[in-house]
Amino acid sequence: MDGETLLCDYPEARAFDEAIDRGAVPRALYRDVVSRLEGYGPREFQRRRQLIELVFRNQGITFTVYGDASGTERSFPFDPVPRLIAAAEWALLERGLRQRVLALNLFLADVYGEQAILADGVVPHRLVLANPAYRPRMRGVRLPFDTYTHVVGTDLIRDEDGRYLVLEDNLRVPSGVSYMLANRAVMARSFPRMMEATPVRPVRHYPLALLECLRSLSPREMLDPTVVVLTPGPFNSAYFEHAYLAQQMGVELVEGRDMFVDEGRVWMRTTDGPKQVDVIYRRVDDAYLDPDAFLPDSVLGVRGLVEAVSAGRVALANAIGTGVADDKAMYTYVPDMIRYYLDEEPILPNVPTWRCGDDGVLEQVERDVGSLVIKEVAGAGGYGMLVGPEADAATTRAYLDNVRREPERYIAQPVVQLSTHPTFDPDSQCLAPRHVDLRPYVLVGEDITIVPGGLTRVALRPGSLVVNSSQGGGSKDTWVLDDEEALHDDVLRSGDVTAGQGTA
Repeated sequence: MDGETLLCDYPEARAFDEAIDRGAVPRALYRDVVSRLEGYGPREFQRRRQLIELVFRNQGITFTVYGDASGTERSFPFDPVPRLIAAAEWALLERGLRQRVLALNLFLADVYGEQAILADGVVPHRLVLANPAYRPRMRGVRLPFDTYTHVVGTDLIRDEDGRYLVLEDNLRVPSGVSYMLANRAVMARSFPRMMEATPVRPVRHYPLALLECLRSLSPREMLDPTVVVLTPGPFNSAYFEHAYLAQQMGVELVEGRDMFVDEGRVWMRTTDGPKQVDVIYRRVDDAYLDPDAFLPDSVLGVRGLVEAVSAGRVALANAIGTGVADDKAMYTYVPDMIRYYLDEEPILPNVPTWRCGDDGVLEQVERDVGSLVIKEVAGAGGYGMLVGPEADAATTRAYLDNVRREPERYIAQPVVQLSTHPTFDPDSQCLAPRHVDLRPYVLVGEDITIVPGGLTRVALRPGSLVVNSSQGGGSKDTWVLDDEEALHDDVLRSGDVTAGQGTA
């Protein structure tokens, strides 16, 4: 432990480091923040970090790990070293996210409508119509603003050159935004002077923006439509978030048993009698929403809900069937969707990705497995994937056996060294580089709203590339600077951030 500096002997990482340049010199964007953090000293910084952990525990800011024998509920790990994004960088990300979400919603409206993109051969029929997430019952159903995915969480990474790449789209029930809000609140209380001295754009308006987005979907024209948050219940991994967002928006948190359908309308049971529901922000997967339409033994949904949605008497966010657009095989076609529907080149490129079911790909994947990440098309949460360089021979053989049996269920990507960021290491009591990604949140209703920032997830284990909380990851507060002069002057060189176009 170095008793005088948090940076100690900051190692030079193979990946692009967001804050620290070669020689342990802070990048221009980070100089003031790093100086202020150093001013606290290791002991005071650790004291404030421990107080933050106590606040998170006392406020019940938790997540659940299924199948963990040591106990399912944990405090969400938080690192107090903020991640900074320059104004010019954020403007680029906003444009790229807006473009991507527009194209994805046009694709969803198309595949549940005329299916022109399938007829024109841009996307294979089988990839859509044989997809388990495709819901034929939604064919021809008109939705407000022809929008299917209203709350989007797109995962972004930066490669070895500092380029932003899209890792995946989360269009069904993306989670994590409550931690973005909690992170900002606790940083404002724990490091107030540092925040006051830094021109950080606010995120606290997200619940209001979400509520306005949901209200805009109401089938009834009224000033104050009834909006509810539908949760699977307290045993769900994201239950804290469901309750938190309902409380912040001032709407009811309900379970399926709290609602019923009568005469094609959805009603909520209250102490004053039934109350008609106009908009449901659902945090329940498609299959459990309505036992009449999907799984007949589901107790999490509302019988007759799909009929009410189809009749246009209640709005659902996100819409049923959005999952067909966010599996990892469909992800490879998003650049083509942008070109097809918008006649534009993608602003944010994909990570290069190969579909194992395509001709010749499986043989190449078997040859190069030691330098690839292989993922299940429908996988999530860091589960169901093989990180080739880290897997032993037996694990690799067993995984490849599964890929050979059903190659269309897998995609492969090169191992991208996610960018690193200074993160407090409790063992050394110093800052050390840890890999990070970024999940910005996009709201799509009558308008598109992108709250400046998002959830920065960090792999707390040294060398790990897996940032998911269920796999030992944590999070950071993300500061978008409201200052056009605050640039990554060593990153925003011509073409550095935008180099390359979408790769399928």
